[in-house]
Amino acid sequence: MAFLITDECISCGACEPECPNAAIVEGETIYDILPEKCTECVGSFDTQQCVEICPVDCCLPDPDHKETREQLLEKWQKSHPGETPK
Repeated sequence: MAFLITDECISCGACEPECPNAAIVEGETIYDILPEKCTECVGSFDTQQCVEICPVDCCLPDPDHKETREQLLEKWQKSHPGETPK
């Protein structure tokens, strides 16, 4: 499932450069995660980088975008053609 950023976001921007899929964008008041790009870092890292870097713990699983690991890996492969997943 994709992740989302809650209203507790302090707009520090720490998460944006950490996302290997460029799924985090600056929103009107807080940062947003684009669910069509978010792979929970599957294929790139063992842990979700936004969760690891967020100083206020506002990056959470999005219950509206549930996906299996296989679906996330397939999405990652489309975004990273020719690369080998980790």
